[in-house]
Amino acid sequence: MAKAKTAYVCNQCGAEYNKWQGQCEACGAWNTLSEFVVTPASAGAVKRSGYAGAIAQAKIVPLTDVAADAEVRTIVGIGELDRVLGGGLVAGSVVLVGGDPGIGKSTLLLQVLGALGARLKSLYVSGEESLAQIAARAQRLGLPLEPLRCLAETCIERIVEIAQKDTPRVLVIDSIQTIWTETLTAAPGSVSQVRESAARLVRFAKEAGTSVFLVGHVTKEGGIAGPRVLEHMVDAVLYFEGEVGSRFRILRAFKNRFGAVNELGVFAMSDKGLREVPNPSAIFLSAHTGPTPGSAVMVTREGTRPLLVEVQALVDQSSLGNPRRVTLGLEANRLAMLLAVLHRHGGAAVYDQDVFVNIVGGIRVQETAADLPVLLAVLSSFRDRPLPEKLVTFGEVGLSGEIRPVPNGEERLKEAATHGFLKAIVPKANAPKKGKMGEMEIVAVERLSDALTAVL
Repeated sequence: MAKAKTAYVCNQCGAEYNKWQGQCEACGAWNTLSEFVVTPASAGAVKRSGYAGAIAQAKIVPLTDVAADAEVRTIVGIGELDRVLGGGLVAGSVVLVGGDPGIGKSTLLLQVLGALGARLKSLYVSGEESLAQIAARAQRLGLPLEPLRCLAETCIERIVEIAQKDTPRVLVIDSIQTIWTETLTAAPGSVSQVRESAARLVRFAKEAGTSVFLVGHVTKEGGIAGPRVLEHMVDAVLYFEGEVGSRFRILRAFKNRFGAVNELGVFAMSDKGLREVPNPSAIFLSAHTGPTPGSAVMVTREGTRPLLVEVQALVDQSSLGNPRRVTLGLEANRLAMLLAVLHRHGGAAVYDQDVFVNIVGGIRVQETAADLPVLLAVLSSFRDRPLPEKLVTFGEVGLSGEIRPVPNGEERLKEAATHGFLKAIVPKANAPKKGKMGEMEIVAVERLSDALTAVL
């Protein structure tokens, strides 16, 4: 029998080393190497795991034979999830769902199986909860119990063996960190166990055409626990986001081989589970009774959907030698850069002021179209002068004070006009030729100074 050896694997990128070291040379991360014992697999274990059969059955296939069956989609019936997935569930796809504990991952996937009902044969594999707990949750959510079938198992070989005999079209694994394989001696949840178990499930999904959902735990930094290579193995990575105490949940696609990246799905948590929010722009806008300094409304585009989002800013005299720059839902380094542009090209010096910027609703804006709304909100708070009512704006601000266009400007303006906004300040290249869109007046600007003059 071959002697077992010890290896060290980086849980960020999956690189292996013969001895422990403080920094991973592959990705540069510190203190991410985890020890595990590599045990050579026996012939019986290899046979049970399916490697031998997979190698023997491999053959070359022309793409013309499979092109007609590419991306066969099934509409789940939950509109926001179908949107995030790119138009429905693709046969043979592997989707990783992550999020904080208690945010609604298991609830959503149980609702998915309930929505599919008898249309697609499904199987829910639980490695954390008992079958009685799952049944109690399904009853609380008001789901039909007849099509819901569950299995309490954590060994990947037995799960795949049962799935091959049962042939479900949708398979849910809750969670991947509890699954282990007989071919390794490491503890469940370790780097090697998570990687090998996920590889077996991906192989099963592609061979059988079964759609697989993997529930993933998250670390304290907010990333998926386990090796970083896990996110590269799957077809889609969905993250649940939401503020503590808020009833709204945002499902965002960070990776999707079958649809748009950064697509958003908005849900509201209730006693009957997660409910779709048909008009998400409404929850991201505060209902002010009158004009409020430091508030600006922008149109952001997440995936294929334009959303109206309120940007709030508070500028206050700082008592510290180094004034604070605090952002929620926005990159802090970009705020510092925008404040420098505001000082140089807008004539407003806030170097001795504390600046706080918040994106209402807990959403994170990652595009540069938020530059102009942020500066207008900061200047409005700094001068204690509210912006005009029913005003919407978007645009990227350059270091020389120019206002640059952003993609899909016409769709953004249509979304704002639908919600009753009467004036828009946009980059000149995004403005329609008529200068108006319905009843909404369009003000095209080329420089930051032009935008400031138009509103203040």
